[in-house]
Amino acid sequence: MKVLLINGSPHANGNTSIALNEMIKIFKADGVETNLVHVGGKDIRGCTACGNCFGLDRCVFDDVVNEVAPLFKEADGLVVGTPVYYSSPNGTIMTFLDRLFYSTHFPKTMKVGAGVVVCRRGGATASFDVLNKYFAMSGMPIATSQYWNMVYGLKEGEASKDAEGLQTMRFLAQNMTFLMKSIALGKEKFGIPNREDWIATNFIR
Repeated sequence: MKVLLINGSPHANGNTSIALNEMIKIFKADGVETNLVHVGGKDIRGCTACGNCFGLDRCVFDDVVNEVAPLFKEADGLVVGTPVYYSSPNGTIMTFLDRLFYSTHFPKTMKVGAGVVVCRRGGATASFDVLNKYFAMSGMPIATSQYWNMVYGLKEGEASKDAEGLQTMRFLAQNMTFLMKSIALGKEKFGIPNREDWIATNFIR
């Protein structure tokens, strides 16, 4: 089992890192291979909807998105961590995810996804909902915990004091591991559900 964890915070060792590393402890104890990538400090431009990725099979902007794409392809699970900015994931992680999901055309069906949000006080559930939409539209089962996947903290290191939040991270990692292993067994016995060719429509035809 392999899990790719993305840290979208501009602070590599901040509160988002504390939340993700709490999960990594559990993954490692359960024999799950982890790869933590910090993208929050990168200069990542937004998707321009140029469509070149359909011919190149990668994003036309050759940056960290293309570096992470093969790691995503190999992973059984994806964890995305972000701080909350104005009741939403921060801009860097949003542009990163837009381009990562749009430019990677390999099947994501049955890869397990989990969003993790860190905030001072409010906006956590709204940000959590945004992250889950990337997984839901890609056929990725969403891992859950004992509560919404959120940890509280403002100043660097304060997340370590959120006992319930860190427990939520541990339960999330346990549930995600169980789900990935269960899906792997299901693939061996039943395979992946057959998919029809995509029918793309819009509101004028």
